[in-house]
Order: sequence, then structure tokens, then C-alpha cells
Amino acid sequence: MDEFESLSHTKWECKYHVVFIPKCRRKALYGQLREHLGEVFRRLAEQKQCRVEEGHLMPDHVHMLISIPPKYAVSQVMGYMKGKSAIHLARVYGEKKRNFVGRHFWARGYFVSTVGRDEGLIREYIRNQEAEDRRLEQLQLWR
Repeated sequence: MDEFESLSHTKWECKYHVVFIPKCRRKALYGQLREHLGEVFRRLAEQKQCRVEEGHLMPDHVHMLISIPPKYAVSQVMGYMKGKSAIHLARVYGEKKRNFVGRHFWARGYFVSTVGRDEGLIREYIRNQEAEDRRLEQLQLWR
């Protein structure tokens, strides 16, 4: 996209590829959680004037291409999104599941990489991540 965002005195285009995991890399992101969590992340991003450009929930991790205004640090936004989504999951699903870790749903830390001219490649990578993981798992079976 060649269109820049703007704040009162700034024109900007700051996009990041972010990956983070649930605690103990447990495969909890399927079923009801997976369908619901994408919308939760989009709403939380809007509250910080951010936008989830592309995203994919894998069984044990989350890939996201997110646009963050320069007035916010990536760590601020990710801390906010992980914290608020964990609280939301605890409220909605915590009572229904027995060993649900709730407010400690996400592991500490995350991976982040800036996106420049490689935006198209990163979008494609995020879209095809699930198929690639399945292919690699199949290769592991032959060892």
C-alpha cells in the first residue's frame, strides 16, 4: 500500500510482523477460541489506533501484521493486546474449562520484525503458514 496514515503533525507507515505464543505453547487456539480471538485482537488494536492488516491463528501461536502509529511503542501495544485478550478469555471461557490458565494465557515476550518493502512477502507468509507447518510435520514423519 502506498497510502500513508496521518496524525495531527505526522505522516507515517509503521507496520510490524509480530508472533507470540500461549503459555507452554499449548495448542489452545482451536475451536471456539480461534473463531473469537481474531475479532478480539482487531477491536483491541482499534482502541490503540492500530490496525491488524493480516493475521492468522495457528494451533500454538499467533502471526500478525499490524500497523502501529509512531506515538506508541510496539511493546506498549503488544502488552495491551496480550493482557486484555487474556482477561477477556478468562472471563468468557474460564468458567467453562477446567484447567484454563486465564489471565496468564500468553507466554512472556514476542517476536517482532519491521515491515518495509517486504510487506507482500510477509502477507503471503502469514496466509500460507498453516499449510507450511503441515508440510513440515509430514516431512518429520519420514525420519
